[in-house]
Amino acid sequence: MEIYRGNRRFLAEINVTPFVDVMLVLLIIFMVTAPMMMQGVDVNLPRTTTQAIPSEEERLVISITAKRDIYLNEYKISLDSLRRKLEAIFQNRPDRAVFLRADETLPYGFVMEVMAAIRQSGIKRIGMVTEPLQEIP
Repeated sequence: MEIYRGNRRFLAEINVTPFVDVMLVLLIIFMVTAPMMMQGVDVNLPRTTTQAIPSEEERLVISITAKRDIYLNEYKISLDSLRRKLEAIFQNRPDRAVFLRADETLPYGFVMEVMAAIRQSGIKRIGMVTEPLQEIP
């Protein structure tokens, strides 16, 4: 639609070029920052062929790194304080289940020590987190 006023000609159309430029910049910012927003501790998980367990609620995740550092969600704690903290967290929660993420290079005995501390806090359901095997086409 064009409007004429004397010798001047006005355009009544919206210029979308600045809008597209802004959206592309926002897309690039999102693509760069999205991997940084991932929560958790970096752990090399063992690979298995099991199926994922569906979960609708947020669960407590205990991660053990290759350096034997223990994290309760993303907070570093010691093995000695793990049992006390879990007892306090699950004092009024009926679900009493945690997910354990252990680095694949850890000795089996150390993982069992952590699992024993979890069991001593009254938690009976421990889910072991793994990564799926990638099939070769």
